[in-house]
Amino acid sequence: MDKHYRFLAFDCGATSGRAILGTFAEGRFCMEEVYRFPNQTLEIGGKYYWNVYGIYEHFLKCLKELGQRHIPLDSIGIDTWGVDFGCIGHDGTLLGLPRAYRDPYTDGIPEKFFKTVSREKLYALTGTQIMNFNTVFQMYAQAEEGSVAYKHAKKILFMPDLLAYLLTRGKVCEYTIASTSGLMNQKTQQFEPSLMSAVGLSQDQIPDRVQPEEVVGRLRYSIANETGLGEVPVVAVAGHDTASAVVAVPAENERFAYLNSGTWSLMGIETNEPIINETSARLNFTNEGGIEGTTRFLKNITGMWLVEQCRKKWQAQGKDYTYAEMTEMAQSAKAYAGRINPDDPRFAHPTDMEEEIRNVLFDNGFAAPANDAEILSCIYHSLAERYKEVLDMLKELAPFPIEKLHIIGGGSANDLLNQWTADAIGMPVVAGPTEATAIGNLMVQAKAAGLVSDRWAMRRIIAENVEAKTFTPCPEGT
Repeated sequence: MDKHYRFLAFDCGATSGRAILGTFAEGRFCMEEVYRFPNQTLEIGGKYYWNVYGIYEHFLKCLKELGQRHIPLDSIGIDTWGVDFGCIGHDGTLLGLPRAYRDPYTDGIPEKFFKTVSREKLYALTGTQIMNFNTVFQMYAQAEEGSVAYKHAKKILFMPDLLAYLLTRGKVCEYTIASTSGLMNQKTQQFEPSLMSAVGLSQDQIPDRVQPEEVVGRLRYSIANETGLGEVPVVAVAGHDTASAVVAVPAENERFAYLNSGTWSLMGIETNEPIINETSARLNFTNEGGIEGTTRFLKNITGMWLVEQCRKKWQAQGKDYTYAEMTEMAQSAKAYAGRINPDDPRFAHPTDMEEEIRNVLFDNGFAAPANDAEILSCIYHSLAERYKEVLDMLKELAPFPIEKLHIIGGGSANDLLNQWTADAIGMPVVAGPTEATAIGNLMVQAKAAGLVSDRWAMRRIIAENVEAKTFTPCPEGT
């Protein structure tokens, strides 16, 4: 491999997005963050939306900058969060902004839906964790409220596919992102007709499904000209950000669990087949698609959302703590005994996260936190303990022994939480890479270009090129 291959990963999260340039040559790769932008929901008339046009404008600005730097691209890949979608009209236009999963319009919707399709049948068909913001419930809610966009949609596009459409005009349904919807039959790997009927959706409203590595299209002629990059192919990577992140776990074998730590913490294992049984249903685990036909068997855990929302309030009060400062604060208050369940529904979208945490602690009989440091200590300890609970569930369900936990994503840079997690689970924790999602995105593009053979080859390259840090359990804690 004497040529330098350059791939661009657009990695869009619920609070920010970034563009990572990956360069591959002679079996090695390096990365450079070339662009970063904020992302947030828009509240309009009591409803919450994603400003997809704003994201698109940032994509264009990034591509123009690369064109000005005369950096050629071999392909582009896009990953985002799951479940949300846009509606495309008969003339090809986007019919309004996509609704955001944190919009409370789905509160109470699952219970209504279960009168049409039972909870047991829904899980048996899809193997999808029951959460009120799943696509199936959002669609039911939009049909119930008479959404004009949903009613007149010619095509439904999930978020990474929608952004790829804006760049290329190619309409596809990428497998890993579609698997987050709660509409896909795990046995047939197709959208389940009975569920689509229940939400008022027809089969022809879903574009052709594609697998990671397939080309979606090429940059539209106007974009190719405006940026000077030419008609670069856009590749369907593992469009769901967690699916991309799991690609980047630097594991040696299958005997691992992963924790993708960010706004959400997603803990799971990689399996060859879905796990759908009474225990997985009772524990509310989900089966989602991975690359190469694998299944991501996992559970959503409320993650750094708790910290981010407290930090947002503190910033408004003039207390602009850095993440390093917050870690030091939590360490200084490690003896605080208060604990919460991070997955308490009261933390889903409170107006004041810190106050809600205080209220829950009071209701649970704990002494009130004396300061911000004790709030942070409570959050970090509570997350570590929740990670142990979920890992114990995975041990019960996994078809193989779990020997270590790989923590990836932005939260893997938090050494204190990593150590407290290792202490809680009594197992080694391997932290890194922090940019796992972007790396996985780039690796799938590299595979599409014929540079790597499979996910294990990808993981060997990652292990050789990206530094990871191991935390061993301390019997007495830290």
